[in-house]
Amino acid sequence: MKTIFKFFLNLFPRPLLIRLSYVVRPLLAFFLQGSKYIDPIDGKGFKTFLPYGYGKQRPNVLSPSTLSLERHRLFWLYLKNETDFFSKGYKVLHFAPEQCFLKRFRKLKHVDYTTTDLLSPIADVKADICNLPFEDDSYDVIFCNHVLEHIPDDTKAMQELYRVMKSGGFGIFQIPQDLNRETTFEDDTITDKEERARIFGQYDHVRIYGRDYFDKLRSVGFEVEEVDYTATLSDSEIDKFRLAKGEIIPLVFKL
Repeated sequence: MKTIFKFFLNLFPRPLLIRLSYVVRPLLAFFLQGSKYIDPIDGKGFKTFLPYGYGKQRPNVLSPSTLSLERHRLFWLYLKNETDFFSKGYKVLHFAPEQCFLKRFRKLKHVDYTTTDLLSPIADVKADICNLPFEDDSYDVIFCNHVLEHIPDDTKAMQELYRVMKSGGFGIFQIPQDLNRETTFEDDTITDKEERARIFGQYDHVRIYGRDYFDKLRSVGFEVEEVDYTATLSDSEIDKFRLAKGEIIPLVFKL
């Protein structure tokens, strides 16, 4: 199973994988149904989750039903349990919309929901995050998860995110992060895909963020809370939902 998934991840470009996943997902969910692990996004149970990873594969992390990973389930639990997102009327901008959230967020009648991405086939607006076609102070809430590690000029992207967020707004900007690393590492001389996957975690990442990521967000104007939501959960809950213990949610605010 691990070898098969790695083969498909490397063989097909991501937009095509997104389309193929709609066909494969119901079959996976049927054959792997059980009760040991729960996907909190749809409440379904499985005897095991699937492996995932472009570089080193992580076992038991990809939900067969929603195709969510650890970061998606953490994001969902925090958003559902600790914010008023699902009950208050917000104007929302969502970058590179994840399949596990897209239809669910679109169904929220109180939310004015726009998705954007430069390449994603499921985005409403095709746009460069470094040059957004939106007016200043446009959105109450911005989700930009696992995007900035792909962007060469991430400072410019952060400035654009700050510009289009309303005063009083908030956002969640998750990234792959090595919390043992004090400073972010990037090296554009590394061009081999396998080497990039080994060093940065994925062949199309341009950096691996350290703890200084939060200060970089602060430097463009955001107030930042470094939320370790897994610290509020038991070890059994972390395992049941297949979360990454200690993963930090970067919660940002524009005052």
